Order: sequence, then structure tokens, then C-alpha cells
Amino acid sequence: MTVNHHVRVYKSEEDLPREEQLAWKIAEVATDAVEVEQDVVDMIINRIIDNASVAAASLTRGPIVAARDQAFSHPASTGGKGATVFGAPLEKHTSPEWAAWANGVAVRELDYHDTFLAAEYSHPGDNIPPILAVAQHVGADGRALVRGIATGYEIQVDLVKAICLHKHKIDHVAHLGPSAAAGIGTLLGLNAETIYQAVSQALHTTTATRQSRKGEISTWKAHAPAFAGKMAVEAVDRAMRGQTSPSPIYEGEDGVIAWMLDGADAAYDVPLPAAGEAKRAILDTYTKEHSAEYQAQAWIDLARKLHGKGVDTSKIESVVLHTSHHTHYVIGSGANDPQKYDPKASRETLDHSIPYIFTVALQDGTWHHVDSYAPERAGRADTVELWNKVTTLEDAEWTRRYHSNDIAEKAFGGRVEITFTDGSTLVDEIAVADAHPLGARPFARDNYIAKFRLLAEPVLEEAEIERFLSLVQRLPELTAAEVAELSIIAKAGVVASEPTTTGLF
Repeated sequence: MTVNHHVRVYKSEEDLPREEQLAWKIAEVATDAVEVEQDVVDMIINRIIDNASVAAASLTRGPIVAARDQAFSHPASTGGKGATVFGAPLEKHTSPEWAAWANGVAVRELDYHDTFLAAEYSHPGDNIPPILAVAQHVGADGRALVRGIATGYEIQVDLVKAICLHKHKIDHVAHLGPSAAAGIGTLLGLNAETIYQAVSQALHTTTATRQSRKGEISTWKAHAPAFAGKMAVEAVDRAMRGQTSPSPIYEGEDGVIAWMLDGADAAYDVPLPAAGEAKRAILDTYTKEHSAEYQAQAWIDLARKLHGKGVDTSKIESVVLHTSHHTHYVIGSGANDPQKYDPKASRETLDHSIPYIFTVALQDGTWHHVDSYAPERAGRADTVELWNKVTTLEDAEWTRRYHSNDIAEKAFGGRVEITFTDGSTLVDEIAVADAHPLGARPFARDNYIAKFRLLAEPVLEEAEIERFLSLVQRLPELTAAEVAELSIIAKAGVVASEPTTTGLF
């Protein structure tokens, strides 16, 4: 059964035993030796494949090139064998925190991997790069890796269910530092005291503002979760050396909740597995069929459907998307960001513009991770004209469903009302994306593999694609030597053998 851990702010003179602090409760979950159930193992394999897919598609993009160059400016540290970096030869290692950095950027760059949305939003697959990097560094086997990833997902999802960050303009990676640190702690078999210190340190160092997702969105959007993963690795290292962290980090009078979140009177109930309860939170998460912000997934599917019905986009007078608070205010017209209607906006900005995304998907009947964002595509005259006719409105019912804790009614779509120049209208709606577990075509192993093949084919040799797929699907049985090979090697010439960017390192 799940136990709700009540969290509130404590004044310094109040007694809050360490064992009652949220960071300690997280550490207790991480140290629980409960076995990982088979359906969870299967989904972990799916998500490692998913991460490799989007990393492959990102190998030549600027943020990944820079992050990879930074990583290989640092040799493998002395405490282990080091870790691999996506695209590079398997024998080329770097220190685990820098591998977590480079691979974390590659996984997030296209905004194309898994998601979980509740009180906060998240990409739980961001836990995998730091946990895998540490596993390779210390020579952990597949079973240990599975256990670590199960913990990372569990803590990430549990925090996201309970504690809202974006309301206070704190970036969602503040939940990632603690979850990755906890997952690494499980992987390594650390005790509760060490994990408690690492979780506290990881949170303390990864609270940042949401300006990274506002206005003209920069390349830092891809770096933010990688930074949190890197900080988690370093926090674990410090805690293992006996170093302590600010505490109580959540509940303290000058802590995160009191000064960054809901304030001194705040209270949350964080659902955590009881002792001996299996860690199954990964099964509540969902991946993306399309390379776009998750709230856009269902809208792309609805636009594809309407395109297939022959909607004449040249005769549209207006398009109104009635949707949730988040979709309206973060990626919709409610954000009041002029960049969301700017044909010259960055890819990162267009990826967070539902007016743009719905327009292109409605016109094209499809969505492509590169072509749909191309400058010439965004600048097409008929697209710009229709784009400026698309607005969003918050609908109370869609907001309620977005925040529902009932998975069966939780929804991320809305209702579209299209008015044509002749005065006629078209109304349709969609609750969840086609690929969602409750959608029209839920993603299964074959879909993850197909996504990997599609994105990897331009940059990986066929033999490398088959090697990786064969290896990852045996994940729980992998030896330490095989875990060390759990990466992807690019075709000759795709990844430069020497740095192509210049910095301090």
C-alpha cells in the first residue's frame, strides 16, 4: 500500500526528527530491497530504448556537440572505470558525472521522451543517464541498474504527484535531483544516512527559475535536467565521503518549501511506497510519439485526424482550442509570449507553441521532429496566416481532468472549435494522445523499437542498431561488462573524433 507522508514547514525551535523528514523517507524507499516486478522491468527496457532513440536523433545538434566536447575534456575519474557517451566509441570513457551531463542533454534536446504530469510536470526518463553512468563507472550489473532506475522513477513520480513547482516559477528539475540521487543510492546499495544526505544536497543545488521555459527559449532547456543529473552524481559522491547537507531541506524554516514554494504555512502529502511495496510508478508515465511538448501530443493527433477528414485550411476564419490551465498559460496564447507566434522563433520556442504546432499538423497531417520545425516550414505564408488565427482558452473541466488523480479520467487534450469563412463550424475533441496507455494506439515494445529504428537509422549502422536492441532487451541478465556496452555508437563521420567547440576546459 501507499503511505502519504505529511510534509510541512517547521520552525527551527520545533523538533523534527531526521526519520520524519521527507528526504529520509525518500532514502528509506531507496533502501527497500523489494524486488522489481516484471511489467516494471519491461517498461524500464522500453524507456532505455526510448532515450536512445531521441539521443540518436540529437547526436549532431549543437547542444549535444558542446556537451559531449565538455564531457571528453574530463578523463574517467580514479574511483572506477568511467562511463560511455552516446555516439562515441565504447572504449572512450569520461567521468560519470560528465557522462550524465552529455547523455542527459542528448536525451532531452528534442523534448521527445517520456513524461508524467500531475501537480508538477516532469520527464522521468531524465533519471536514466545519471544512474546508468554511475552503473558503468562502478561495474554494476543489469539487475542493480534495473533497481536503481525503478527507484528514480518512483521518487520522481511521487514528488510530481504532490508538490507543484511551476506555480512558484521553479523549474521542474528540482524534483529530478533528489530522484536521481535516490536511484543512484539504490544502485550502489548505500545506507539510508548516505542517501538522505545525497538527496538533500541534490535538491539544494538544483532549484532554479522557470525562465528557461519562458519567452525566447534557449538551449539551456536541454541542459537543465542534465545539470540536475550531474549534481545528483556529485551529491552522492560527497555523501559517500561523509559530507553532510542542509537539513531539513524541505521542511526547514529557511528551506525550499518555506522560501521557494508555498511558504511557511504550506503542507503537502507525498505518496511513497510502504515498506515492502513494489516500486511501480514508471507504469503511470507515458512517452511521446511526436517531438513536441507533451501537452501538444493529443492536439497533434486531433489535427492529423481533421486533416484526414479533408478540412480546408484556406477557408478557416478562426481556431479556438479549449483546454487546461497549463496548456493555455504555458504553451498557448495565455502565455502572452509574442515569440509563440514568431516565424523566426527558435525550435525550442516553437516546440512550446501550441498555436504553431496545431497549425502545421492540421496543414500537413503529420509531424516530424526536424521538418516540422524547419525555418522554411515555420515561415510559409499560409502557415503564418493560419497560425495567427489560432488561440487557446482555459476550460474549467479540462483543467479539472488535467489535475485529476484518477488515471482513467486524467486528460491532456481539449476541444477545438473551428469557424470557417462561410460561418460554418467544426467541433471535435480529444482527451489523451493516441500513444497514451488509454489512447487509440498505446505504445508497446514494438512501437518503442520502431521509434528507435526511425531515429537511429540516419546515424547508426544497422549492425549497431541490432546490437543495442539485443543487449537492452536482456537488461536484468546483463553482466557488468555488458552494462558497460549499453550505449550507441555513431556511424563513421557522424561524431567528430576531436572537439569542435572551444571553451574553458
